[in-house]
Amino acid sequence: MTLKLQKKLNTFDLTMIMVSFVIGMGIFRTPSGVAAHSPNPLVFYAIWLAGGLVALCGALTYAEIGSRMPVTGGYYRIFSLAYHPSLAFGVNGIILIANAANLAAVALIGAEYLSGFWHIDTIPAKNFQLILAIASILTFYFINLAGLRVSSRMQNVLSSVKILIILLLLIPLFFSVSSPEPVEQTNHSAELIDYIKAFGLGLVAVSFTYGGYQQTINFGGEVQSPSKTIPRSIFFGIALIVSLYMAINYAYMEVIGFQQLKQTPNIAATMASHVFGERAGQVLSVLLFLSVLGYVNGSLMNNPRVMQAMGEDKALPAAFAVRTGNRNVLLLALTVFTALAIIVVFWAETFDRILSFSIFLDSLGMVLSAATIFIFRKKAGKEHTTEVYRMKWYPMLPLIFILTYTFVAISILIDTPTTAFTGLAILALFILLYLFVIRPRTTKPI
Repeated sequence: MTLKLQKKLNTFDLTMIMVSFVIGMGIFRTPSGVAAHSPNPLVFYAIWLAGGLVALCGALTYAEIGSRMPVTGGYYRIFSLAYHPSLAFGVNGIILIANAANLAAVALIGAEYLSGFWHIDTIPAKNFQLILAIASILTFYFINLAGLRVSSRMQNVLSSVKILIILLLLIPLFFSVSSPEPVEQTNHSAELIDYIKAFGLGLVAVSFTYGGYQQTINFGGEVQSPSKTIPRSIFFGIALIVSLYMAINYAYMEVIGFQQLKQTPNIAATMASHVFGERAGQVLSVLLFLSVLGYVNGSLMNNPRVMQAMGEDKALPAAFAVRTGNRNVLLLALTVFTALAIIVVFWAETFDRILSFSIFLDSLGMVLSAATIFIFRKKAGKEHTTEVYRMKWYPMLPLIFILTYTFVAISILIDTPTTAFTGLAILALFILLYLFVIRPRTTKPI
């Protein structure tokens, strides 16, 4: 018996879910890395503006894809329908692993912030952080067991906390703070290849900071009026995120300064203590921990829905697609993904390597998933319907998005070839697993 899902998510709900996917710890860390790769402030701002433009192109592209496929687990199904189930299984399987690793690493980062403000002397700092990280994951596991309505409301609150943090970090611009000391400019002239390399490496960090909006199409089956709600929520969300990112980066530059920004990984706390004193850094640590919880909750909401779609297509056991109880909870999928994240917590000290691995695979997934718009448009022909959102400036916008993420993947391949080849090898392993194990088991004679 197929269970009909209730349409519970409106434009505001889906917008805030997307904001929670995108605004995580990245904006409080990656500007330092982008500045380190940038030869001057102009390039720094240009990279962030380019990232915002690419995000907008991607948002509009996924808005149309999502309206064409308003189903739960859409990010899996577009690969299956446009290409082949083996590619859908391979890409989404590896993304699920990368997402669980990122969830574990982000939970540990949040635990580090909180343990700096509150700790128990009888417990070693590392063990205490592990306890906090696991407790955070388990807390939102039980919240998601209460159903989508409860978890989405919690997500609205936590997303608002993230925006509040950024607004608090903008306050120094309205105070008379001491400007950073002028730094002596170097006179060496950068070659064109240096600017291209800076853009590529900078976009790796920026694309991570902007990434996540594409996952909203996984909620297509639970959205009110998807042809209108999906594009509106994605557009509003990206516009809000780009505005906040550009504003906070301007604040970083004004308060900390370009040269010091290159050497300041803990940017948010540095800004707060620079203007308001040491106590402000402690308060901000608590708020940043709450911000991390938004990512944890959003990830636990999203990824089980991909596993549901894979279960319905028998790429995973059918039990992954079963919703239990009156609240329609994906119990097995949610439990397995939570367990995977908790397991990864114990070796998440390899966060940097996991991050590069995840970004490379995300780049492959972005390129392949965005390219499905050409396939779906060709199949649809000259359609005349108000039920489907059709993006303007087609095909220019999806082409910009695809070429940019191809550039990011190539940049990672050149910078860390071992990480890139490892990702490709695991992707190939998943595809072979589908072709030689899963497909023979699920294929039925016609």
